[in-house]
Amino acid sequence: MQVTETQAQGLKRAYKVVLPMADLAARLDKELHDLKDKVRINGFRPGKVPLSHLKRVYGRSVMGEVVQNAVNEANRKIVEDNQLRLAQEPKIDLAGDQQEIEKIMSVEADLAFTVSLEVLPKFDIGTFEDVALERLVTEIPDSEVDEAISRMASQNATYNPKEDGAAAAKGDQVTIDFLGKIDDVAFEGGAANDMPLVLGSGQFIPGFEDQLIGAKTGDVKQVKVTFPEAYQAAHLAGKPAVFDVTVKAIAVPGEVKIDDEFAKTFGLENLDKLKEAIRANIQREYTKASREKIKRGLLDALDKKYSFELPEGLVEQEFSGIWSQVESEQKQTGKSFADEGTTEEAARADYRKIAERRVRLGLVLAEVGEKAGVKVLDEEISQGVVERARQFPGQEKAVWDYFQKNPEAVAQIRAPIYEEKVVDHILSQAKVTDKTVSKDELFKADEPEKA
Repeated sequence: MQVTETQAQGLKRAYKVVLPMADLAARLDKELHDLKDKVRINGFRPGKVPLSHLKRVYGRSVMGEVVQNAVNEANRKIVEDNQLRLAQEPKIDLAGDQQEIEKIMSVEADLAFTVSLEVLPKFDIGTFEDVALERLVTEIPDSEVDEAISRMASQNATYNPKEDGAAAAKGDQVTIDFLGKIDDVAFEGGAANDMPLVLGSGQFIPGFEDQLIGAKTGDVKQVKVTFPEAYQAAHLAGKPAVFDVTVKAIAVPGEVKIDDEFAKTFGLENLDKLKEAIRANIQREYTKASREKIKRGLLDALDKKYSFELPEGLVEQEFSGIWSQVESEQKQTGKSFADEGTTEEAARADYRKIAERRVRLGLVLAEVGEKAGVKVLDEEISQGVVERARQFPGQEKAVWDYFQKNPEAVAQIRAPIYEEKVVDHILSQAKVTDKTVSKDELFKADEPEKA
């Protein structure tokens, strides 16, 4: 097998591989000889089938395996001899047209093909002592714990019918029928009957509940609202809607005494223990939000810190995924680039920069993790699978079996765990200072990802 480098430009490499016809024939004969003792053909004793007959019966399929094995061997040889770190799987291009390929399959010509590939860039990681970050810290006031307990009490309250003719007030529970329409056309998921709704609970989209304050039993009202731009149902996001609402009943919450007995209904021994549990839950939410903020800041810092050539194949793959999502969202919402104040050309350029950022950061984190010897333990992956299974109540065993039978799916669990461990490693070396902020600042939405 002859391997000749034909291109070495930037991260791109190309090699011409030639397996002479004589070697090709020898490999075919060897495979057929190995096959002779395995096949059973009528009219021949086991192991006595002539190679010429085997070639007529199995020659083409065996030759396919010979060619594939030659390609795999060439790929290994190229990588090992040149000590390459591949960005993606190599691309194989068989030389010649269909007629030439037929000659190869018939062992009437040399097997010649080109291997094209991209290698990972080499760059110096250095240290992270120059990376300065702020970790946002928020104190949990007692009032927030008390508010959480009050919400729990209201959610567990019993409701009693309000006196006839009384108007609904904030905190009351109304029972309603409603039908939602956009442009006078009812939309899926916009109707319900006998729906209980506590006014002021924020259960419905902003503005809906406020317009029912003051309503009385039997009232028929038109509630006009606009779905939030970030509404989870993309086809409704940002659209104005009108709901025909019938108020069928109004009830007031009964008094719930917040004491040790109330705490026991949640499996805790007293009110102090309930407050401790609530504070711990709030702290977990704060810690998660703080982690997301500092990680975003770290990624921004790393993006500025490193600059190197990127494998075009990885960038194109990442961009394709992003662009498919953009097209899918546009199809769901019916919005165009013009509606968003841009053009397709400008949007493509912006999203390609985002793709480049993601690839760059992915390569940096992978390199840092490799240099630092970061490993994801089997028990961490198992715990990740357990947590994923918990998201599907009643189907835990099916989810567990899926990951057990599909090793490639385990990458979905391993990758984020690995990334978080690498981030922890970098943060341990960076200059991190705590900054006390308000709850609003801690949970303030970040700007959309930018290049």
